[in-house]
Amino acid sequence: MTLVLGATPNPSRYANIATKRLLRNGHEVVLVGIKKGEIDGQKILNGKPDLETEIDTVTLYVGPRHQPEYYDYLLRLKPRRIIFNPGTENAELIELAKEAGIKPVVACTLVMLSTGEY
Repeated sequence: MTLVLGATPNPSRYANIATKRLLRNGHEVVLVGIKKGEIDGQKILNGKPDLETEIDTVTLYVGPRHQPEYYDYLLRLKPRRIIFNPGTENAELIELAKEAGIKPVVACTLVMLSTGEY
C-alpha cells in the first residue's frame, strides 16, 4: 500500500497525476492531504488519520517547510521507504527515516513507475 502525502483533487498537480498513475499500474493507495475531495474514486483523508493497513511506501508531495508536522506521523507508520519527489528533499527527515530503519529514496514516483523501478 502506498500513502500519497500531499494528495489533492487538482488534476494539474503532480500528486494527483502520480495517484492516477499508481492506480493505473495496479497499486493500492491511501490519500492524505489538506484539501477535501477524491481522485479517481479514492477519498482524500485529512489530518493524520489512523490507518488500519500496513504502508509499504510513502510518496511525498509536501514541501520541506510543511514536513515537520508530519515527522512523527510518518515514522509511526513504519513504511519500508519514503520517496522524496522533486522539491520535497529534506536532509532532516531523510536522517530521521534512516535512524528509524526506513529507506529514503530521492527520486520521482512518476519516473519510477515509467521505468519499472517502482
